[in-house]
Amino acid sequence: MTDRVTLSLNDGVADVRLNRPDKINALDSTMIDAIAAVIDQLSTTPGLRAVVLSGEGRGFCAGLDMQSMAGLAANDFDIMARTHGPANLFQQVAWGWRALPVPVIAAAHGVAFGGGLQILSGADIRLARPDLRLSIMEMKWGIVPDMAGFALWRGLVRDDVLRELTYTHREFDGVEAIGLGFVTRLSEEPLADALDLAVTIAGRNPQAVRAAKRLANLEAEQSVERILTAESREQGALIGSPNQMEAVSANLSKRPAEFID
Repeated sequence: MTDRVTLSLNDGVADVRLNRPDKINALDSTMIDAIAAVIDQLSTTPGLRAVVLSGEGRGFCAGLDMQSMAGLAANDFDIMARTHGPANLFQQVAWGWRALPVPVIAAAHGVAFGGGLQILSGADIRLARPDLRLSIMEMKWGIVPDMAGFALWRGLVRDDVLRELTYTHREFDGVEAIGLGFVTRLSEEPLADALDLAVTIAGRNPQAVRAAKRLANLEAEQSVERILTAESREQGALIGSPNQMEAVSANLSKRPAEFID
C-alpha cells in the first residue's frame, strides 16, 4: 500500500480514502495499484463488517490522470489480461468493491468523473452531496468506459439513459443522479452519514449481511431459478445458526447483539 490510499479499521468498519487531493484523486498507475492492494487486503481481513469509501480533499475522484494514460500506452499495458478473476487491473479497482464479501458504502462530494464514477458505482450504497458533479467522461477522450462500468450499471441505470450519457459525456449533478440510479441518496455530510450507516450494518448478523450481498450480486445477472435456489440455500445455512439465534435473543431481550465471525 502507498500513501495514495489510506485505510483505518475500527470495530469492524474499514474507512478507506483516496488520498491524492492535489489532483482531486485522479487515477495514476500508483493509485490504481494501491486501490487494488487495499481491496485485496480487505478481502481477507478478519472481523470486517462494512467498508466506507471516500475521497480526501475537493472531490471523490476526477477520473484517469491523462498523463498517466499516455504512460500506460507506452508501456503496452495488457488490457486483456484477467489478473483478478474476471477482471483486469483497471476493472478491479471498481469491480473489486462489488466483489468484497461485505457491504461497501461510498461517500462522494465534489466530482466523480470517468473512472471515478465507475469506482463509485462499485459500492453497494452510494451517498452523495446534491452538488456532486458526475460524468461518464471517457467519450471526451475518444474511448469507452473500461473499468467495469457497464457491468456495474446494469440494473442501476436505464439502458437508453446510459447510452445517452456515454455517447455525450454530459455532466449531471447529484440531484439528477438520484433519478438516474447512479446515487442511492443525497446527504449534506455524506462521509459522516456513510460511517453511521456502516456502524449500523456492522451491528447486524455478519453471516446474514454477507449472504444478502451474495444474493444481491446474483439479482442482476442470473435466472429466476438460480436466484430462488440461492435464496433457499443461504436461508437454510442461516436458520438456527449461532448468530441467527443471537439476533432473535437480543431482539426479544431488547439488548445489543453480540455476534461472532
